[in-house]
Amino acid sequence: MRLTRWHLLPLALIALPSLAASGAPLAIGAKAPMRETTMKCVGGSDTSIASAAGKNGTLVIFMCNHCPWVKAWQTRIAAIGNAALDQGVGVIAINPNDPAAYPEDDFDTMVARAHQLGFKFCYAVDATSEIATSFGASHTPEAFLFDASGKLVYHGAVDDNAKDESAVKHPWLKQAVSAVAKGKPVSDAETKAMGCSIKFRAPRSS
Repeated sequence: MRLTRWHLLPLALIALPSLAASGAPLAIGAKAPMRETTMKCVGGSDTSIASAAGKNGTLVIFMCNHCPWVKAWQTRIAAIGNAALDQGVGVIAINPNDPAAYPEDDFDTMVARAHQLGFKFCYAVDATSEIATSFGASHTPEAFLFDASGKLVYHGAVDDNAKDESAVKHPWLKQAVSAVAKGKPVSDAETKAMGCSIKFRAPRSS
């Protein structure tokens, strides 16, 4: 099943073009790229996707601070992520956005937002946007869930209604995490990620 536009029409106007286009998203069954690349976490330490991995799987979710779509889903992202840790699924949230485009996406605001939402998992900064690019991520929020063997088993949206949690009919990410934690197959492996386009940082000059 896919998200329909009417669910989130009031938010559609803020999905602006990104500064750079990413490639095709990571295919279902693929392994996470750049797993060992270190990123700065809001706690001050360095982390990586590999170090965030759990025994039952790993959830990687690209998000930011300014995007109204992220803000609409952020309490659900916090709840799903924190619950995933209790189920043996590692979690890392990654902000790939350039704060020069949206100052609210800076690191200090990341620290405040993680504290506000009660994240028990790392919220890290993709300082070059290269990790998001390697995943083929294009939106915030956008989830990539890997199973215990490291294979991608879910990619897409949090659920089917950012605007009204009480009206959610398809809690895709929550269900996918539950399935992975139990070692079961994910019924809906791919959904359409809806949100703001990633504001990619300019490539570094050689």
